[in-house]
Amino acid sequence: MGVQDDAEHVEPGTVEEWAAWLAEHHDGGVGVWLVSRRRAVDRAVSYEDSVIEALRWGWVDSTQKPVDDDHTKQWFAPRRTTSIWTRPNKARIARLAAEGRLEAPGRAAVEAAQANGNWNLMDAVDDRVVPDDLAAAFDAYPGSREHWDGFSPSAQKQMLGWVVMAKRSATRAQRITAIAEAAARGEKAVG
Repeated sequence: MGVQDDAEHVEPGTVEEWAAWLAEHHDGGVGVWLVSRRRAVDRAVSYEDSVIEALRWGWVDSTQKPVDDDHTKQWFAPRRTTSIWTRPNKARIARLAAEGRLEAPGRAAVEAAQANGNWNLMDAVDDRVVPDDLAAAFDAYPGSREHWDGFSPSAQKQMLGWVVMAKRSATRAQRITAIAEAAARGEKAVG
């Protein structure tokens, strides 16, 4: 049994209730399941509002799972210092900061990410910039670049993210080779 199995489930009736829950529990919890109606039009708290409130307090959303025919649950937890920041969440943070709504734990999460490099780690992935080592691998595998250019933006981002997230240089090299080899066959490497 993991942390998520035993975690609290909350189903706020309003975004204000969700914000109040986070204000009270942001510094002591391992995470919580936010339960909501399956259909977006029936939800008391929209996905966007739930994420914005979580970011204010240094939390982040993750896995979504079904509860029953009418409900789903979304996992929210304190953001780890090793967590990667997506472009949409960075835009939300900018909006919160401009509005003066970013709380101290949210600011601390941003500052930690900016200090350790995780704030910008995925920027090149979001922009679908092919790193030099992957471009060199494409040169070594005829047809790979042409197939790569034909892959959907989301497929390219998935594979680029797989490369960027490699912790060791040997792992990165293996992933780059796998991508170039698969692309030469017209296939996507599964990351």
